[in-house]
Amino acid sequence: MAGAGAVPRRGSRRAAGRYADPVSETVELHVVSDSTGETAAKLANAVVDQFPDLSLEIVRHPRIMSEDDVQLSAARARGRRAVVMYTLVDQGYREAMRTLCKRYKLHYCDLLGHPIDAVARVSGLSARMEPGARPVLDSAYFKRIAAIEFAVRFDDGVAPDALGEADIVLVGVSRSSKTPLSIYLGYLGYKTANVPIVRGVDPPPALFSLDPTKIVGVTIDAEALQTIRSARTRSMRGPKRYAELTEIYEELELAEAVHRRLGCPVIEVSNLAIEETAHRIIRLVEGRKLEARAAGA
Repeated sequence: MAGAGAVPRRGSRRAAGRYADPVSETVELHVVSDSTGETAAKLANAVVDQFPDLSLEIVRHPRIMSEDDVQLSAARARGRRAVVMYTLVDQGYREAMRTLCKRYKLHYCDLLGHPIDAVARVSGLSARMEPGARPVLDSAYFKRIAAIEFAVRFDDGVAPDALGEADIVLVGVSRSSKTPLSIYLGYLGYKTANVPIVRGVDPPPALFSLDPTKIVGVTIDAEALQTIRSARTRSMRGPKRYAELTEIYEELELAEAVHRRLGCPVIEVSNLAIEETAHRIIRLVEGRKLEARAAGA
């Protein structure tokens, strides 16, 4: 079994109630899996988000390969303020974990066993019981790889003549999340290019001849952008003007003018996660395409 890792997620106040011991105030979420543990880890993070004032740590135990590994992971949680969350496909491992958690008086959640059993009962079919099933190398997989390569290749306005090949084109000022959005949209299978708006540099003419349904503007709060650019300036020892508010306001106004000229929808990204922003972009682009088709029918 690979070594377990703890990811601290700390709140601002001590937990109240019968566990309010200053020596052991942290609650541990032990994520146990016979694969990478990503499924359980995502759920654990969702749980953590519901307790902002509680000190929590996510302790991961990936690649469970034997009952000895099950025993070791349960032993690490024994005697702790802990909840064991496990995604174990093997029924024997699940039963062993359940028995150990009861023996050690640990709270536990079988995240995979119950859904598998329920679907099997409803469908009448047996699950294949293969931990960490590998993704199929089908056309969709290779489409995603090609889209990611496209995003890297045509990042930051490189080769504007290739903009027509993109499924989505993002337009916005520097450090407004265009690149990570392009990569993530690529992962979702959308070939995405992005065009930066820079003072003193005209946007490429090709941008204004594109199918407008594929263009989405991105913008960001000026102060949030200043924080991002200031960190960038310190790490890269860049010019201070790049992070000055007056410069930022002027760039944002220029970007707004370009967005109006393009007639494109604009998403404000300041308080949005990349995943949420990407899905909003997809909904906008797909919706506008449908509207264009309906209008042309």
